[in-house]
Amino acid sequence: MSMAHRVLRRYPRTMINRSREVAQKFDYLLVMDFEATCERHEVLKPQEIIEIPCAVLSTHDWQLKDMFHTYVRPRVHPTLTPFCTELTGIMQETVDDQAYFANVFPRFCEWLTKGGYLDESERSSSFVTCGNWDLKTMLPSQCDLDGIALPDQFKQWIDLKYTFCESVGYYPKGLRDMLVRLNLPLKGRLHSGIDDVKNMVSIILALKERYNTQFKITSSLTISAINSSSYEHTGVARSVAKKNT
Repeated sequence: MSMAHRVLRRYPRTMINRSREVAQKFDYLLVMDFEATCERHEVLKPQEIIEIPCAVLSTHDWQLKDMFHTYVRPRVHPTLTPFCTELTGIMQETVDDQAYFANVFPRFCEWLTKGGYLDESERSSSFVTCGNWDLKTMLPSQCDLDGIALPDQFKQWIDLKYTFCESVGYYPKGLRDMLVRLNLPLKGRLHSGIDDVKNMVSIILALKERYNTQFKITSSLTISAINSSSYEHTGVARSVAKKNT
């Protein structure tokens, strides 16, 4: 049995009649993609967030409502490696003039709060990431590094790659793979956080339009849908390392 057939058998809703639009579980999708300090052949300890972009996509009219974007000055490894600049396009002078994460993150949370995106309502909003690295690994470790309590709203999210697999019946290698499968153009460059977010929005809109996709929580700090035993049984579970996107 082919890999696609195994996935489709596991998720038969990919074969349903799509003439009736599904109800969305959230009013807003907060599409987010961190970039972090990195080296070519090793994982820096600690890695530090150097870019925070977040786009607010309404599920009522599927229009972008707001955007947060800032670069962050790394504290422990203040000098970016040549590989990091090559990969992300972020220059040393770009981060040198920015605030540290301990000052940036409260501003980000304040922006989310003022927009009503961190309301206690279960329908209010959910973060969407490409894989689980951003909210399962990077943000908790960055908050630990800076002695910041992680708000509960960041402890569960929608993994776009998992949602893509549920809709299309194919588990993507990364962002470029999803764009190719949906025949969508690449906007900007890969591994630029703000460009990655724009491309993720394009993918979300295509999934909604072509597959009538419902965007729902897939992962949390304790449970990752991509690593659940039921998902592994489809034969398509694989590494979700951030830099494979």
